[in-house]
Amino acid sequence: MAKNTNANIGFEKELWASADKMRSHVSASDYRKVVIGLIFLKYVSDTFEARYEELVKEGYGDEEDRDAYTELNVFFVPEVARWKKISSKSRTPEIGVVLDDAMRAIEKENKSLKNVLPINYSSPDLDKRVLGDVVDIFTNITMHDKNEEKDLLGRAYEYFIEQFASQEGKNGGEFYTPTSIVKTIVEILKPYNGRVYDPACGSGGMFVQSAKFIQKHSGNLKDISIYGQESNSDTWKMAKMNMVIRGLEADFGQHHADTFFNDLHKTLKADYIMANPPFNISSWGGESLQEDIRWKYGIPPNGNANYAWIQHMIHHLHPSTGKIGLVLANGSLSTTQSGEGEIRKAIIEDDLIEGIVALPANLFYSVTIPASLWFISKNKKQKGKTVFIDARKMGELINRKHRDFSDEDIRKIADTFEAFQNGKLEDIKGFCAVVETADIAKQDYILTPGRYVGIEDQEDDGEPFEEKMERLTSELSEMFARSRELEEEIRVRLGEIGFEI
Repeated sequence: MAKNTNANIGFEKELWASADKMRSHVSASDYRKVVIGLIFLKYVSDTFEARYEELVKEGYGDEEDRDAYTELNVFFVPEVARWKKISSKSRTPEIGVVLDDAMRAIEKENKSLKNVLPINYSSPDLDKRVLGDVVDIFTNITMHDKNEEKDLLGRAYEYFIEQFASQEGKNGGEFYTPTSIVKTIVEILKPYNGRVYDPACGSGGMFVQSAKFIQKHSGNLKDISIYGQESNSDTWKMAKMNMVIRGLEADFGQHHADTFFNDLHKTLKADYIMANPPFNISSWGGESLQEDIRWKYGIPPNGNANYAWIQHMIHHLHPSTGKIGLVLANGSLSTTQSGEGEIRKAIIEDDLIEGIVALPANLFYSVTIPASLWFISKNKKQKGKTVFIDARKMGELINRKHRDFSDEDIRKIADTFEAFQNGKLEDIKGFCAVVETADIAKQDYILTPGRYVGIEDQEDDGEPFEEKMERLTSELSEMFARSRELEEEIRVRLGEIGFEI
């Protein structure tokens, strides 16, 4: 089983086994719709059962009392929708009807999920034998995370986006923000109370981590109001599910919608905005929004939506307390194309950029494009200054494709940011630097952290340069010679068994 980290959920192998069961029976895009409902049902049922067992042990006879669950933000599952009942029917032709009835029962008791849950399992197009096999696989997966440190529901959904991306011809435009990145944003912004907004909310991971941050610091979840918007119908439904199972109230609008063309929260002035908008969207319809009120710092180009996202978020900030933490492709730090450089200059001159964090490669699951975190504030503690943090060497390789921040990495970045805000940060060459706006202007308003933090000093090993070069040349020659020997040895061995090269 996969190693448990911020990047992994621990049951990827089992999820992929369920995919193999359905691969030849259901198209990749339809399979995601089928499986997301099963993930939802199994997640809420596992969490419910854990609480149910606690109540039985307490012996007060309130294990069927809804309030005993909702007071701890545990989703109450009607008896007909509990996984034990569902799994007992997995080998029967009625399994599709059983699943649909479970979804209807949950919708009936949770109005916010009306028309959100998939009710299509009894469709004649879905092979019930295969569906039963998948239910059996899910029965052996435990989705309850006792410490609730992972957004298991969102990560499981992302796993399928990743696995099916190539088959569906997707280019990474739809992806989930890795938990460690969300944690970093939340630990820096510290959203204890107020209005929290994400204009490209995906499956709602930003809100999940905000809630966990508040609980971790003994805060009250009732002190925050959640607002979000998502343009993809399936992902919007995913976000709704993600909030309901965690007992969080959220305003995601009555439907999915494009944030630029149908802003569902036009009058909102948020205290915290956290977002990972799609990178470098080239066809976002900017030509139809030339006179939009949101473009205070300049009209964003039609060929790239990055600075449209930035200005949309600034427009929705509370004028005195608003803060933003967002993820953007690195190109936005230095681009001068189509007026983007002038927009960035105007934002910097308005003293809004509080900090930039350069991220390491391979943190995302579906895209490899380099990215950075932007922190924007309407009321910076350090006026006229910006902190730059180069975190590109931080994190741990989980496998050949993925890197992940540890909790210690996140703490280091957040502590560095806090020290800057308190006026106590000293520059560390190669890692962080506090820079005056005037010095950023001298660099043509480019915000690339490496330009300001420099390269860390390398320890002198005492070996003279000429000797080091001679030694390295000799080692390379030996390696090359050995590779030729190995190549010849392989040829001989293959010849012995009848292969010729």
